[in-house]
Amino acid sequence: MRQKASNYFFILGLMLVSASCSKEVITEEYVEVRDGYALSAGTSTIFSSSAFAYDTESDWVSGDNKTRWNRGNTLYDDGPRDNKGLGPVYAGYSCGSCHNRTGRSIPSAWSDAEGSGKYGFSSMLVYVSRKNGKFFQDYGRVIHDQSIYGVEAEGKVNINKHYKSFKFPDGEPYELCWFTYNITEWYADSIAPEDLFCTVRIPLRHVGMGQMMALDQHEIEALAARSNYPEYGISGKCNYITERGVRQLGLSGNKAQHADLTVELGFSSDMGYTNSRYPEEICRGQRQVAQGSMMGLMYDQLDATTTDMEDVDLYMQANGVPARRDVNDPTVQHGEQMFYKAKCHLCHVTTLHTRPGGSTLLNGTRLPWLGGQTIHPYSDFLLHDMGSEICGVGLNDNYQSGLAMGNEWRTTPLWGIGLQKVVNGHTYFLHDGRARNFVEAIMWHGGEGEASKNIFKNMNKTERDALVRFLQSL
Repeated sequence: MRQKASNYFFILGLMLVSASCSKEVITEEYVEVRDGYALSAGTSTIFSSSAFAYDTESDWVSGDNKTRWNRGNTLYDDGPRDNKGLGPVYAGYSCGSCHNRTGRSIPSAWSDAEGSGKYGFSSMLVYVSRKNGKFFQDYGRVIHDQSIYGVEAEGKVNINKHYKSFKFPDGEPYELCWFTYNITEWYADSIAPEDLFCTVRIPLRHVGMGQMMALDQHEIEALAARSNYPEYGISGKCNYITERGVRQLGLSGNKAQHADLTVELGFSSDMGYTNSRYPEEICRGQRQVAQGSMMGLMYDQLDATTTDMEDVDLYMQANGVPARRDVNDPTVQHGEQMFYKAKCHLCHVTTLHTRPGGSTLLNGTRLPWLGGQTIHPYSDFLLHDMGSEICGVGLNDNYQSGLAMGNEWRTTPLWGIGLQKVVNGHTYFLHDGRARNFVEAIMWHGGEGEASKNIFKNMNKTERDALVRFLQSL
């Protein structure tokens, strides 16, 4: 067991003290720390800043859970049975191919010479539909740009980059980049660009998944009821979706459009592995299935068992959350003050709690170790309007998910974000990877993030740099 924290560090925290209160009350809150580290996730906090900081089990993982964690780790990284059952078409060959070390693989917009992913694995999801919101019969909701031998991929995505230069009031320059897309090499009839809607997602960091699944959902709903700050234009809301016939609070995904970690959906839709929840091939009815049948490929058995799926679910939920680093550094402390000054904490809520019983895995296994914890995800897990006027495009992708409209996004949890460069070798942020660093990510904030962006914008360079340094400590 790792040594537990033994002293305390003072920080500012956000506490909402009554159901009728619409203002924040800043209180003194103490977070347990050790040797310059602050606990992020209670008993699941790990003291690692290595390339495996997202991919290390919590201290409470032992015995049978450790065996299952190891198995889930292998399935996450490599897929079932050495990729037997992959495809026939797919977007990724395993969870780890997109979520490298449970983080974010480098987006193809920045990793390929052409920025297109055309000649290799793209590590992104490409959602397509008609302009009226209906899906194309021959393609479904996602373009699968990879395929097994002898089968055609559904299409290839090409990315076009656009740039615009700006200056802060003090004269320091910055630049914003955004993307437009077109798809070529359609396996079936080409789709006219004027009838095509396309939006892209790069992988999310799989950090703190167990804590997210164990959240006290009443606390999240209470935040939605209270998080109304008209002076800053902020008003968060919950997303509710119906899964397995049950209406539930959405927590996971860019738009909080899922109530679970979508292990079974990811294996099916992204990789083409059939399982008990999704027993049919994703390309059912397409000629890829007929081609595969002619080659002797079998489609009458499940590629991944329920046990497989739950082991992956356990792996994701049992991973530790990296402790905050350098919390005694004066620049980091200054940056934390700037974080509050810019009102970032009104959406990136510093402190939440998990329910007493912990979380339940997809096949009913309980993880009580995740229960009753004070955690610091820097998110309210609510939807916020992020605007659509920056560079004429903003962050509105016109794609609706549950109650989330195109301009509404779940507040991204910031815990672990400062280690993304260490784990994955890059600092590309936002849903499509357009932001190349923290500054660009902040300057893309519009809508309910406009006030915070403008406060940051009007800080002097020392203050802006300190705020970025604080984010790097998370």
